[in-house]
Amino acid sequence: TMVMLSTCMLPLVLSTCPNVWQEIFQNCNGRSQSPINIVTRKVHRDERLTPFHFEGYQATFHGRLINNGHTVQLELPSGIRISGGHLTEKYKAVQFHLHWGKEGKPGSEHLIDGEQFPMEMHIVHIKEKYDSLSQAAKDRTGVAVLGFMFQESESNNEKYSPLVDALKRITEPSSNTTLTGVSLEMFIPPQKSLTKYFRYDGSLTTPDCAEAVVWTLFESTIPMSRNQLSAFYQLRFPDGKHMVQIYRPVQPLNGRVVYYSNGYISVASWVLLTSSVLFSSAVL
Repeated sequence: TMVMLSTCMLPLVLSTCPNVWQEIFQNCNGRSQSPINIVTRKVHRDERLTPFHFEGYQATFHGRLINNGHTVQLELPSGIRISGGHLTEKYKAVQFHLHWGKEGKPGSEHLIDGEQFPMEMHIVHIKEKYDSLSQAAKDRTGVAVLGFMFQESESNNEKYSPLVDALKRITEPSSNTTLTGVSLEMFIPPQKSLTKYFRYDGSLTTPDCAEAVVWTLFESTIPMSRNQLSAFYQLRFPDGKHMVQIYRPVQPLNGRVVYYSNGYISVASWVLLTSSVLFSSAVL
């Protein structure tokens, strides 16, 4: 999850500028860093990880899409909130951004059973009481990030067409354009498919790597064609090079537990299921 970055920071290749790497990440040596590789056979099921309540995700808005020199970021309007999902309180959305690799190579930050996906989106939320991400980052649970993995598909994802088409207007760093008439719901899988997710405590993935993030990574992926993915590679860093490989390598788990929601059976469904089982037993 992006906050700020030096021009030499990305792509995150150690050999490119090792001294700068060491200098930038000197405060990123905590024991609860992100991203991580999620090993599914080691996750712990947690019944408290109920479905999220998405507030304002359906509302259309005009948002500023920015090439900030190290990723593409869409600013989100006030009024978008999440709750539920075993969060302690409501969090408000501030922006989403993406991480990707380079032509034909994967670029997600998180891995699942060692698999790296073509791209990963982070919707960044902060506790309602805070005014900024930097303020929220001082709180151990001040930031809640929803992470979504992309899978390459045969056909274009039409819901992403407005964003992908807008990329050619912001190829240069510090440039921006306006996305009109979009909603956050357009960019994520259907809500009914978002009951299965992973949860762990971690950090921002760029300096100063504050360990302030409640991470949620959804199992349901977002399809995107190879042509659409290629559009992201045309963006440029401040040094003029193509913006590729913008992801941080996975970090040690250091004893942390990753939890899994394992889907969710509503009370009504459970009653129906129990009733049918009882009825079957009675008939037998």
